[in-house]
Order: sequence, then C-alpha cells, then structure tokens
Amino acid sequence: MVRAVPPWAGRNYLLLTGATVIANLGSSGALIATAFAVLAAGGSATDVGLVAAARTLPLIFFLLIGGAVADRLPRHRVMVAANALSCVSQGLFALLVLAGEPQLWQMALLAALGGTGQAFFAPASEGMVLASVSGDQAGRAFAVFRMGMNGANIGGAALGGALVAAIGPGWVLAVDSAAFALAAALRAFLDVSGVPERAPGGGMLHDLRDGWREVASRPWLWAVVVQFSLVNAMVSAAEAVYGPLVAEQHLGGPGPWGLALAAFGAGTVGGALLMTRVTPRRMLLTGALCVFPLALPSAALAVPLPAAGLTAIMFGTGIAVEVFAVMWMTALHQEIPEDKFSRVSSYDWLGSLAMVPLATALAGPVQDLIGRTAALWGCSAVIVLLTAAVLCVPDVRRLTRRTRPEPAAGAPASRAAEAAEPDTAGAE
Repeated sequence: MVRAVPPWAGRNYLLLTGATVIANLGSSGALIATAFAVLAAGGSATDVGLVAAARTLPLIFFLLIGGAVADRLPRHRVMVAANALSCVSQGLFALLVLAGEPQLWQMALLAALGGTGQAFFAPASEGMVLASVSGDQAGRAFAVFRMGMNGANIGGAALGGALVAAIGPGWVLAVDSAAFALAAALRAFLDVSGVPERAPGGGMLHDLRDGWREVASRPWLWAVVVQFSLVNAMVSAAEAVYGPLVAEQHLGGPGPWGLALAAFGAGTVGGALLMTRVTPRRMLLTGALCVFPLALPSAALAVPLPAAGLTAIMFGTGIAVEVFAVMWMTALHQEIPEDKFSRVSSYDWLGSLAMVPLATALAGPVQDLIGRTAALWGCSAVIVLLTAAVLCVPDVRRLTRRTRPEPAAGAPASRAAEAAEPDTAGAE
C-alpha cells in the first residue's frame, strides 16, 4: 500500500502546511486587490504607495514585541489571534470597498491593522512547522512546506488578478478574509500537549534584551541579519522601482516584467523541490554562496538584457533564494534554544524589513543623482560585497548539520521535539 503522505508528515505538519497554503492563496490575491481598490476609489500611484506603507510600518514597529509575546504565550494561540485580526481587518476592508467610495485614510488604517497582525504572526510561526518534525527530515520537511507556500503565492497572484478583473477587488478582499478565518481554524487544532510550560520572564524589555544577547553572541547570526538588511533593500529598490521603469522603456511593458517575476516564483518552487533531494552538510556556507545570484537581476536590468534573458536569470535567482531560505531556517532550528526562538526570529524579520521602505523611497532621488544604470550596478555591487564579507566570518563557513534521532510521525510540536518555520521571504 502506498502512503499518501511521507512518514515524517504528522498531523501538526499537515495542519500548518494546509493553513499556510490557504492563507497565502488569499493574501497574494489581496495584494493586487488592495492596489486596484485604491485606484478604483480615485487614488493615484502615490496613494497606492501610502496604503502599502501603512501596512509595512506597523509590521516593522511591532515585530520585536510580537517576538517577545510569542516566547511568553503558546505560539499557536498567538498565530490564531493574529489570523483573527487579519480576518477582521480584511473583512472590514472588503465591506468598505463593496459599499462604495472608501476614503484613503480608512483603507490605510485597515491595512495597518493587517500589518499589525502579521507582526505578531511572523515570529510565532517561525518555530512551528519544523517543530512538527525533527532530526534528519527537518530540512526536507521545510523544503516541502516552502514549495507549497510558494506555489500558493504564484497561484494566488494569478487567480487574484483574474478575479479582480472579473468580480472586482472588494470580493477578492472578502475571499482573503475567509481564507484567514479558515487558516485560524486549522491552527486552532494543533496538538501542543508536548510543549513544555514556559516560565514567566522578567518583563518585556528584559525579554527583548535577552533575545538581542542571543543574536549578538552568534557572529554567524548577526552577520547574516545585517547582510540581508541591505540585500533586501537593494533587491526591493531594483524590483519595485527600477524594474518596471526598465520594462516600460526597453522590454515591452508590464507583460514581460510580469513574466520575469512569475519566473522568479517558479524558481522558488524549483529550489524547494531541489532541497527535498539534497541535504548539504555545511548549511550556512551553501546558503551564503546562493546569495551571490541575487546580484544578477539588477545587473540584467542595468544592461538591459532582453526579456528572455531577464526571465531566465529571475528563474535561477528564485532557485538560489529558496536554497538559502531552507539552509537558513535549518541552521536557526538547530542552533537557537526553543524558549528564545521567536525573539531571535523577530530580530531576523526586523533586519530583513527595516531598510526596505527607506531604499524604495530613495531609489528615485538616487536615480536622478547618478542615473538609473549606475544605481542598478550599485545594487549589484552592494549585494556581492556584503555576501563576500559574510563568507569571511569563520562560523558561517564552519557551521555544520547535526543529525538527531527521528521522532514519531505524529509527535507534537516541542523543541526537544520542536524546530522552526520560515522566512526571509516572509511567509504570509
């Protein structure tokens, strides 16, 4: 008899993976719906950016608090509460749009509520998927999870765009609200009977300082966090600002640019599939080497390469990004104590996001000052130099995978039995 699922995929793993696929299907479409809802209400491109910023700023502001809360309370309850907040915010957003004539401040406020929910969800979730498996299968399990998540992102964006055109952005936002409700319901059924009770901490500031000491005491950890604070900023500036401009002037418009972005998404699925087959021993060395290709899309836009060449590069970059993501989370799962994992994750998320709004805001002025081509080559150079610098850290080159005994397939999430979930790619 052939098993429908692999033996390491227990109940908790299936619930978490299913919930994330459902939530990401809705969220990917809602990103498109939000932009078109602002435009349909008479907003400008600047207004679209303001609503996007209204979601990002509370996400950055509350991340550290969310990490401290997730290390104090049962993580699955924090995830359910965060999903409920996102469900309510998106439901109200949908009602506002469907009722007609939504105001910009109303849409910004509801977007900010959604960002707040994500700030509490992300650190809590980083510790649950790999917590449902352990030992030699942890990396493979995370790769399969990422494959489902990235596939949902791609399918959700395609389906969301079609539904916005067919039935309007308000109904797509309503679907996203329902998806968050269903995801919360699935996560509420997680079996956490094996998770040990956490002792009370010494207060929020004490917990945050304790998490910071955990980060600062590991050179490999803070080096990669600092690296990605700037790498993500360079990638965001190139893809969010310069990419559409290059596509409009040299590649034939939004169609080829959309195809290139879709190729990147397909590459992440391919990278996740690859990581179900291979388990490199030197996790961070492998991951760090896979950051170098992130410099290629900026260079391709600087040339600029034809659309076919750019699409191929974006596909390869997606594979490399996914290899890094799996290696990074496997390393965190192996090295970080369970009771401090969410706080460490919150610092990781903060480092990944903090510079992005500044980089996208400065991309236009920098282009005016030195030219777009020079700015794009500068993005590539920063990525290459930072990655080379990280490879100079001995712990990055030396950290190796340890093997552990396999737990029972249905073992509950605990971190003698517990591990971690994504993402420098940011999951939901």
